Amino acid sequence: MSSNNNSNNDSHTLNENETEDQSKNDGITSKAAPCTGCTGLDRPDASMEMNPGDEDDVDDVATKLIMEDPSYNQDILKDLLNVMRLVDDAHVQTLLGMIRSDCSLEEMKHFVDKTLKDVQAAGRDGETVQRLQDMRMRVRIESGEPAFRPQVMDIHYLCDVAPYKVPAKPWTKVTDDDALVSHLISLYFTWDYPFYAFVDMRAFVQHMQDGNTNSDLCSPFLVNAMLANACHYSQYSDAYAIPGDVKTKGSDFLAEAERHMHSYQLERGRNVRLASLQATLLLYERYSMSGDDDLGYTMLHRAIEMAESLGIINGPDLDLDKMQMSEEMRSSIKRTAWGLFQVDTVVHTNFRKPSKIHRVCVKRIDRDESKPSELWMPYPTGRPPRPSFLSQYFDEACRLSFIARDVSHHLYEDPKPDATQHERKKEFYDKLQGWEAELPEFFEPASKPPAHILLLRMRYHAIMISLSRDGFGVHTFFSEEEGKTQTTVPPSSQLPPNLRDKATEQSLVSARAIAALVRIHREEYGIGRTHPFTTYAIMVALFTMLDHASFDILDSDFLALTSAFSVIACRSQVGRNLFHIFRQSVRAHDQEARVLESDEAPEEIKELFGRYPRSQKPDKWDEYEDGLDKLGEGEGRDVASVDGVRMRNYAASGVHDMLRKYESLSLGHDRT
Repeated sequence: MSSNNNSNNDSHTLNENETEDQSKNDGITSKAAPCTGCTGLDRPDASMEMNPGDEDDVDDVATKLIMEDPSYNQDILKDLLNVMRLVDDAHVQTLLGMIRSDCSLEEMKHFVDKTLKDVQAAGRDGETVQRLQDMRMRVRIESGEPAFRPQVMDIHYLCDVAPYKVPAKPWTKVTDDDALVSHLISLYFTWDYPFYAFVDMRAFVQHMQDGNTNSDLCSPFLVNAMLANACHYSQYSDAYAIPGDVKTKGSDFLAEAERHMHSYQLERGRNVRLASLQATLLLYERYSMSGDDDLGYTMLHRAIEMAESLGIINGPDLDLDKMQMSEEMRSSIKRTAWGLFQVDTVVHTNFRKPSKIHRVCVKRIDRDESKPSELWMPYPTGRPPRPSFLSQYFDEACRLSFIARDVSHHLYEDPKPDATQHERKKEFYDKLQGWEAELPEFFEPASKPPAHILLLRMRYHAIMISLSRDGFGVHTFFSEEEGKTQTTVPPSSQLPPNLRDKATEQSLVSARAIAALVRIHREEYGIGRTHPFTTYAIMVALFTMLDHASFDILDSDFLALTSAFSVIACRSQVGRNLFHIFRQSVRAHDQEARVLESDEAPEEIKELFGRYPRSQKPDKWDEYEDGLDKLGEGEGRDVASVDGVRMRNYAASGVHDMLRKYESLSLGHDRT
């Protein structure tokens, strides 16, 4: 981006959150309400007020009430007897053996999952499948790690604490439940939106409440795309097309968004609606979480083309003040342009490619628009709200994106070896450190800032690791020996030991910083609803530790990241696939015995890295390998077999290999 555009800092932005008085008029409230989920069970209502130290959020409170219902265990026993009557002798014998050995509910859940998969593969009748599905739902609730909530624990008990109240009609045909739609929109604006913020939140909510489907700032296409994304953050059965199947999370809303997308494809040039561009960006995010082949890159590239046709990126400066448009339209255009710039730099820097957006043609939003009184509420955890600092965050994210853009071009375009290579890398290193040093005091992790600020710091450290590790194999870091100038770009292995050590230690420092940030996120807000970027940051940090010569599987930072990753991974198909490869990669280091013998390693970690014969005990992660065969489709070979070993045993050779797999599983293959 040109230098004159870098100074475009003094435009304005809209407030991101209402004050308490204003919220009464805009459908924003913090008032607690009775829990109709509990009412449906004819039980006293649970208190919605929670102490700051409580680990359970409000939906977990309702789960416990369900489990305490007298008929609950009777239903599980009835399901067990039905399963034994319907399945074959081999499964019955396995089940009897588990019961005799006093198996845990967690092990029972894995048995039911595996049996259901076997029964479906064998084409058994619908009654058997339905019984197994019913039992799977009950056991998952009682095991304490539900993949979804039962229908009786519907969304309505949260409806009066949802920060954003919006109608279902006329926006979607999937549901007419205003409470469900309000819940999902609130989840999106809490956990997903702040990271990129490419929608004007206030304008969107107002136009959605008004119900005008011809609005340029809110359309059925945009609403359904947003709802499809929001389902990723919901634990309720309403978010699934098939309850419990993560591959179907939000798929009904996605199908409707795709139907609308086809009708908007005729928009060309300056006739592109801003809402269509925003919806296309949301589909990029959605496809990247579900791993639909190549559609992640397809939607991102389409969004960039749409923005170029509107003249808001990669062109001459555009003075919106001279154009006849509303103030909310000006703000929306600025947010979309700069939000897209951030998406572009994050994606391409993450996956070792040069950024496609060179400059943004409109001014940035006003850095100081967000006031200390404007709050971010970590819905629905019950945790106290705190200042959002959204406009300050957005400005700092844009500043970091400038550096990320330049780093991506330096690392990932064809290298041009010359005497200035080492100087450029030192310059980027200094710029990154300077950016961090200039962050406001209220961005400090110790102040327990909102989740998006923690993610911004993770993003900084991920870029530092990328720079330290030569773009994960592209070329070298600080390639000048003392007193000598390198005129070529040698392989990292040929660098002097002191330079290799410097790069390695710098990357390890950033990996541990990511671990510290993940701990804070988990302590303050939980980790299950974190933005998908956290998966990338955790992966890079974990493999940085794995690649280190002195890797120790009992390293507390490594175990903390592994534990967090195991929680995040179950929320999406891509996450499950990545976790499976990670698990195999750790096993390849052959340190499992140390974990199993350790008195300090948590049981969840021992279970993760223990070796149980599949014939004796179903593996919790069996189903995580589903879909990995797609990795070979773009490489002209069958990755179902790697050196004679099935893909389920595949271990990544390092962070570079892991990122290639990550890219293929999420975004697909970049065919531009």
